[in-house]
Amino acid sequence: MCPMNTTVDRTKIRKIKFDEVQSDFQFWQTQPYEKRLAMLEQIRKEYIDWKYDTDPGFCRVYQIVKRA
Repeated sequence: MCPMNTTVDRTKIRKIKFDEVQSDFQFWQTQPYEKRLAMLEQIRKEYIDWKYDTDPGFCRVYQIVKRA
């Protein structure tokens, strides 16, 4: 199981009223595509780790055979 390399920046957390909540879609539309792709990759890795309890990698073993 790989350790998570994420931390919470506590200086960015703030309380807001429920009616002031911005939708997730609106938030992610304001983020650059590099950050969106990085978060998608992190979510994918966490899901694989949770679902299969293993690190992602090649699932197949390839063998090169010399043809005569």
